[in-house]
Amino acid sequence: MFDSHKLLCENDKRMSGRWYDANFDAGLVQQRACCASLCWHFNQTNPSDDARLQALREQLLPHCANSVTIVPPLQADYGDNCFIGEHTFINLGAYFMDGAPITIGSWCFIGPHCGFYTARHPLLAQERNQGLERAEPITLGNNIWVGGNVIFLPGVSVGSGSVIGAGSVVTKDIPPNCIAFGNPCRVQRTITQEDSIYFSKDK
Repeated sequence: MFDSHKLLCENDKRMSGRWYDANFDAGLVQQRACCASLCWHFNQTNPSDDARLQALREQLLPHCANSVTIVPPLQADYGDNCFIGEHTFINLGAYFMDGAPITIGSWCFIGPHCGFYTARHPLLAQERNQGLERAEPITLGNNIWVGGNVIFLPGVSVGSGSVIGAGSVVTKDIPPNCIAFGNPCRVQRTITQEDSIYFSKDK
């Protein structure tokens, strides 16, 4: 019987959201090795050497806007599957498991030690031990504030203007303009104009 799945290379399977050989395919192993090397050089660069940091970041994250600030250390699996918008700030210790696209909009504040995990693994050990994996995209809109040590799981999205509290584990989509936190992360309430630092009930 004709099986079109077998005709796809592992990278094509990865990018189309199918199960693919993540651990033993030579091409993907080489891609991750190159990315790991770039991450190492980026993380070892003197913070005052802006020109070298910029040059390394352009190689590591080719789809990252020039106005983005990233505080080392940074770790990524592939790098070229991350899409980061203008004026976004990413604090130290970020990990981008970018088997699928990770998209972060403009004017986002990402706290320290946040992880973006796109990978799903088989539940059966004999299948997991074959190195199989499936990747689902993670998407953050614009103007999002993420506290420290937040984990984003495969396939989730966060709407523009929302705030994700520190230590949260985002397992499901979060709508725009709300405060959400917890494990699992849950919407607590909508953000309103009364949250302005200039708002006073006495006026």
